[in-house]
Amino acid sequence: MRTIDLNFDGGEGEDDAALMPFVTTVNVACGGHAGDEATMRATVRLAKASGVTVFAHPSYPDRENFGRRRMTLPPADVERLVREQVDSLRRISIEEGVALSGVKPHGGLYHEAASVDATAGAFVAAVRAVSPALVVVSSPGSRLIAAARAAGMRAAAEGFADRGYEADGSLVARGTDGALLTDPESAAAQALSIAADAVVTTRGGTRLPVLVETICLHGDTPGAATIAKAIRRALEGAGFRFSPLVADYQIRSTP
Repeated sequence: MRTIDLNFDGGEGEDDAALMPFVTTVNVACGGHAGDEATMRATVRLAKASGVTVFAHPSYPDRENFGRRRMTLPPADVERLVREQVDSLRRISIEEGVALSGVKPHGGLYHEAASVDATAGAFVAAVRAVSPALVVVSSPGSRLIAAARAAGMRAAAEGFADRGYEADGSLVARGTDGALLTDPESAAAQALSIAADAVVTTRGGTRLPVLVETICLHGDTPGAATIAKAIRRALEGAGFRFSPLVADYQIRSTP
């Protein structure tokens, strides 16, 4: 039986509880683009009650733009801010009796780390300093995946159910026609195509190879819970089993 992880970005002020029944992983905002100690703790508790795996979701400190703007920061600054955010969620997770399993960057940091070696290296150094057991998630073929694997860490590629793709594999820019898939059946069809056939149909109509281990949907996409339900139903109907991404061991010690 084929397996897939279904993740969403949480702790960002949306209705996380509505998505928890359909996913296996939540990426918790760590205070950069959204979130604070109270929201992190609430999201971790909700994940624990729902049996959902917890990942950290660090970002550039850019709440004004919801962390979606790419920033050019020295690698040392990237390493510091990522380590601080991940370690903060790690501490809260331990206090709540939950294992922190991985890290996925958000927005501008996601795209910068995927394409710039120095940013990717700084990101991996920060995560590895917290724990080399954490799984790193990024786009297929990204610099970040290469850097994590070079550091001896597990890295996994993800696809997007609710975002449009360009022919070069990049996501259609937000605010552009085709950037978001808000129709549940369309998002479910894209998720199924990615998971089952390892391809996605781009905005221009071409078929792009996309080999992934996890599929993401965004909690702030309109109708996110309905979309999540449709994706889950489509993948289950195709015979997929849902399983979170984990490394060989997880953080369980006290800080």
